[in-house]
Amino acid sequence: MTRRGLPVLLLLGAMLTLGDLDVAWGQTPPPAIQGLDKLTPEERAIAERNLERWRSMTPEQQQRAMDNYRQWRSLSPEERQSARQNLQRLRQMPPGERARVMQDFQRWNQLPDERKRELERAYQRYQQLPPERQRQIQQRFERYQSLSPEQRQRMDRNLERWRSMTPEERQRAREQIREKRQERQKEIRPREDAPARRPR
Repeated sequence: MTRRGLPVLLLLGAMLTLGDLDVAWGQTPPPAIQGLDKLTPEERAIAERNLERWRSMTPEQQQRAMDNYRQWRSLSPEERQSARQNLQRLRQMPPGERARVMQDFQRWNQLPDERKRELERAYQRYQQLPPERQRQIQQRFERYQSLSPEQRQRMDRNLERWRSMTPEERQRAREQIREKRQERQKEIRPREDAPARRPR
Protein backbone atom coordinates (compact mmCIF):
# COMPACT_ATOMS: atom_id res chain seq x y z
CA MET A 1 0.00 0.00 0.00
CA THR A 2 1.30 3.44 -0.81
CA ARG A 3 1.72 5.51 2.29
CA ARG A 4 -0.82 8.28 2.06
CA GLY A 5 0.14 9.96 5.29
CA LEU A 6 -1.15 10.44 8.76
CA PRO A 7 -4.85 10.98 8.01
CA VAL A 8 -5.03 7.46 6.60
CA LEU A 9 -3.57 6.03 9.81
CA LEU A 10 -5.98 8.06 11.90
CA LEU A 11 -8.93 6.91 9.84
CA LEU A 12 -7.82 3.30 9.99
CA GLY A 13 -7.43 3.62 13.74
CA ALA A 14 -10.94 4.88 14.14
CA MET A 15 -12.33 2.13 11.98
CA LEU A 16 -10.26 -0.65 13.48
CA THR A 17 -11.03 0.42 17.03
CA LEU A 18 -14.74 0.35 16.38
CA GLY A 19 -14.52 -2.64 14.05
CA ASP A 20 -16.38 -3.03 10.80
CA LEU A 21 -18.77 -0.12 11.22
CA ASP A 22 -21.42 -1.24 8.79
CA VAL A 23 -21.72 -4.68 10.41
CA ALA A 24 -21.05 -3.82 14.05
CA TRP A 25 -23.46 -0.91 14.16
CA GLY A 26 -26.31 -3.11 13.01
CA GLN A 27 -26.40 -5.15 16.24
CA THR A 28 -28.99 -4.42 18.92
CA PRO A 29 -28.02 -5.35 22.53
CA PRO A 30 -29.83 -4.63 25.81
CA PRO A 31 -29.79 -0.91 26.74
CA ALA A 32 -27.90 -0.90 30.09
CA ILE A 33 -24.27 0.17 29.60
CA GLN A 34 -22.18 1.70 32.36
CA GLY A 35 -20.89 5.19 31.55
CA LEU A 36 -23.57 6.03 28.98
CA ASP A 37 -24.43 9.21 30.84
CA LYS A 38 -21.14 10.74 29.60
CA LEU A 39 -21.98 10.20 25.93
CA THR A 40 -24.08 12.16 23.48
CA PRO A 41 -27.36 10.47 22.40
CA GLU A 42 -25.83 9.46 19.07
CA GLU A 43 -22.70 8.06 20.75
CA ARG A 44 -24.90 6.27 23.27
CA ALA A 45 -26.82 4.56 20.45
CA ILE A 46 -23.55 3.35 18.91
CA ALA A 47 -22.34 2.02 22.28
CA GLU A 48 -25.64 0.20 22.87
CA ARG A 49 -25.38 -1.50 19.49
CA ASN A 50 -21.85 -2.61 20.37
CA LEU A 51 -22.58 -3.70 23.94
CA GLU A 52 -20.42 -6.83 24.15
CA ARG A 53 -17.37 -5.20 22.65
CA TRP A 54 -17.87 -2.11 24.85
CA ARG A 55 -18.14 -4.19 28.03
CA SER A 56 -14.90 -6.02 27.24
CA MET A 57 -12.96 -2.73 26.92
CA THR A 58 -10.98 -1.07 29.67
CA PRO A 59 -11.96 2.54 30.51
CA GLU A 60 -8.93 3.73 28.54
CA GLN A 61 -9.97 1.68 25.50
CA GLN A 62 -13.52 3.03 25.79
CA GLN A 63 -12.22 6.59 25.86
CA ARG A 64 -9.94 5.96 22.88
CA ALA A 65 -12.81 4.35 20.95
CA MET A 66 -15.06 7.35 21.63
CA ASP A 67 -12.30 9.80 20.66
CA ASN A 68 -11.82 7.89 17.42
CA TYR A 69 -15.55 7.79 16.81
CA ARG A 70 -15.84 11.55 17.36
CA GLN A 71 -13.04 12.07 14.87
CA TRP A 72 -14.85 9.78 12.44
CA ARG A 73 -18.03 11.83 12.79
CA SER A 74 -16.09 15.02 12.06
CA LEU A 75 -14.94 13.70 8.67
CA SER A 76 -16.56 14.69 5.42
CA PRO A 77 -18.42 11.99 3.44
CA GLU A 78 -15.49 11.90 0.99
CA GLU A 79 -12.99 11.35 3.81
CA ARG A 80 -15.15 8.56 5.24
CA GLN A 81 -15.37 6.91 1.84
CA SER A 82 -11.60 7.13 1.50
CA ALA A 83 -11.20 5.57 4.96
CA ARG A 84 -13.51 2.69 4.02
CA GLN A 85 -11.49 2.09 0.85
CA ASN A 86 -8.24 2.15 2.83
CA LEU A 87 -9.67 -0.36 5.29
CA GLN A 88 -10.67 -2.59 2.39
CA ARG A 89 -7.13 -2.33 0.96
CA LEU A 90 -5.72 -3.16 4.39
CA ARG A 91 -7.84 -6.30 4.58
CA GLN A 92 -6.62 -7.37 1.13
CA MET A 93 -2.92 -6.94 1.94
CA PRO A 94 -0.62 -9.90 2.44
CA PRO A 95 -0.30 -10.67 6.17
CA GLY A 96 3.29 -9.36 6.41
CA GLU A 97 2.46 -6.01 4.85
CA ARG A 98 -0.71 -5.70 6.95
CA ALA A 99 1.34 -6.40 10.09
CA ARG A 100 3.81 -3.65 9.10
CA VAL A 101 1.00 -1.14 8.64
CA MET A 102 -0.48 -2.08 12.01
CA GLN A 103 2.94 -1.71 13.67
CA ASP A 104 3.24 1.75 12.11
CA PHE A 105 -0.19 2.60 13.50
CA GLN A 106 0.74 1.35 16.97
CA ARG A 107 3.93 3.44 16.89
CA TRP A 108 1.80 6.45 15.90
CA ASN A 109 -0.51 5.86 18.88
CA GLN A 110 2.48 5.76 21.24
CA LEU A 111 3.87 9.11 20.10
CA PRO A 112 3.48 12.14 22.37
CA ASP A 113 0.76 14.56 21.22
CA GLU A 114 3.31 17.26 20.36
CA ARG A 115 5.19 14.88 18.04
CA LYS A 116 1.90 13.89 16.38
CA ARG A 117 1.08 17.55 15.76
CA GLU A 118 4.56 18.11 14.36
CA LEU A 119 4.14 15.19 11.96
CA GLU A 120 0.67 16.37 10.95
CA ARG A 121 2.09 19.80 10.10
CA ALA A 122 4.85 18.15 8.07
CA TYR A 123 2.23 16.10 6.23
CA GLN A 124 0.26 19.25 5.43
CA ARG A 125 3.43 20.85 4.04
CA TYR A 126 4.06 17.73 1.97
CA GLN A 127 0.52 17.88 0.54
CA GLN A 128 1.18 21.43 -0.67
CA LEU A 129 4.34 20.47 -2.58
CA PRO A 130 4.29 20.08 -6.38
CA PRO A 131 3.75 16.46 -7.51
CA GLU A 132 7.34 16.13 -8.79
CA ARG A 133 8.74 17.12 -5.39
CA GLN A 134 6.37 14.68 -3.67
CA ARG A 135 7.66 11.90 -5.97
CA GLN A 136 11.26 12.73 -5.08
CA ILE A 137 10.48 12.58 -1.38
CA GLN A 138 8.62 9.28 -1.83
CA GLN A 139 11.59 7.80 -3.73
CA ARG A 140 13.99 8.89 -1.00
CA PHE A 141 11.75 7.37 1.63
CA GLU A 142 11.58 4.09 -0.30
CA ARG A 143 15.39 4.07 -0.62
CA TYR A 144 15.63 4.65 3.14
CA GLN A 145 13.19 1.78 3.78
CA SER A 146 15.33 -0.54 1.65
CA LEU A 147 18.46 0.11 3.74
CA SER A 148 19.74 -2.42 6.25
CA PRO A 149 19.08 -1.61 9.94
CA GLU A 150 22.74 -0.61 10.35
CA GLN A 151 22.60 1.74 7.37
CA ARG A 152 19.40 3.30 8.69
CA GLN A 153 20.98 3.86 12.08
CA ARG A 154 23.94 5.57 10.44
CA MET A 155 21.58 7.78 8.40
CA ASP A 156 19.56 8.61 11.52
CA ARG A 157 22.74 9.61 13.39
CA ASN A 158 23.80 11.80 10.47
CA LEU A 159 20.36 13.42 10.42
CA GLU A 160 20.58 14.17 14.14
CA ARG A 161 24.01 15.73 13.62
CA TRP A 162 22.60 17.80 10.75
CA ARG A 163 19.71 19.02 12.89
CA SER A 164 22.08 20.08 15.66
CA MET A 165 24.24 22.19 13.29
CA THR A 166 24.01 25.94 13.01
CA PRO A 167 23.04 27.38 9.59
CA GLU A 168 26.70 28.31 9.00
CA GLU A 169 27.88 24.77 9.78
CA ARG A 170 25.26 23.37 7.40
CA GLN A 171 26.41 25.69 4.63
CA ARG A 172 30.04 24.59 5.12
CA ALA A 173 28.95 20.94 5.05
CA ARG A 174 27.03 21.52 1.79
CA GLU A 175 30.10 23.12 0.23
CA GLN A 176 32.30 20.22 1.30
CA ILE A 177 29.85 17.71 -0.16
CA ARG A 178 29.69 19.67 -3.41
CA GLU A 179 33.50 19.77 -3.64
CA LYS A 180 33.77 16.01 -3.03
CA ARG A 181 31.17 15.30 -5.73
CA GLN A 182 33.06 17.48 -8.20
CA GLU A 183 36.33 15.69 -7.40
CA ARG A 184 34.69 12.31 -7.95
CA GLN A 185 33.22 13.43 -11.25
CA LYS A 186 36.65 14.58 -12.41
CA GLU A 187 38.11 11.17 -11.55
CA ILE A 188 35.35 9.38 -13.44
CA ARG A 189 35.43 11.53 -16.62
CA PRO A 190 38.11 10.56 -19.12
CA ARG A 191 40.69 13.24 -19.57
CA GLU A 192 39.80 15.32 -22.60
CA ASP A 193 43.43 15.90 -23.53
CA ALA A 194 44.30 12.19 -23.50
CA PRO A 195 44.44 10.55 -26.94
CA ALA A 196 41.63 8.19 -27.72
CA ARG A 197 42.59 4.53 -27.50
CA ARG A 198 42.33 2.45 -30.62
CA PRO A 199 40.56 -0.85 -30.30
CA ARG A 200 42.88 -3.82 -30.66
